[in-house]
Amino acid sequence: MTAIPVTRSIAIDDGELQETATRAGGPGGQHVNTTDSAVILKFDVANSPNLPDAVKMRLVELAGSRMTREGVLVLRGEGSRSQLLNRQEVRERLIALIRDATFVPKKRRPTKPSKAAKARRVEGKVKRAGVKAGRGRVKVD
Repeated sequence: MTAIPVTRSIAIDDGELQETATRAGGPGGQHVNTTDSAVILKFDVANSPNLPDAVKMRLVELAGSRMTREGVLVLRGEGSRSQLLNRQEVRERLIALIRDATFVPKKRRPTKPSKAAKARRVEGKVKRAGVKAGRGRVKVD
């Protein structure tokens, strides 16, 4: 079995991926009607020994509706007429999705604006109000 490198520390065994070929939809005429060029890739995220638990949790969030209740990620590729190109495209999308899940988002620290920033904001609002007030009707005595 060959390992598919995702990051420096994460690699997925080729045996963990299940690929099936089906008929593709959309235009293509007789070629689409006779060949199984679309590829459906299934990857069992929940039972994968090669993914850390934190990456699994973020991957579930990122995958959204592409993840089944059992924790299986299902990706479908049918952009090309070639089954080989569709297989490569789906694998690249899987790798990109796992790489995105490896990044830990920084926690936001709530900050308050300084007194000077508040003063600048109020000053700008007063100035703007003056400009708008000057657009009113002119009183003629």
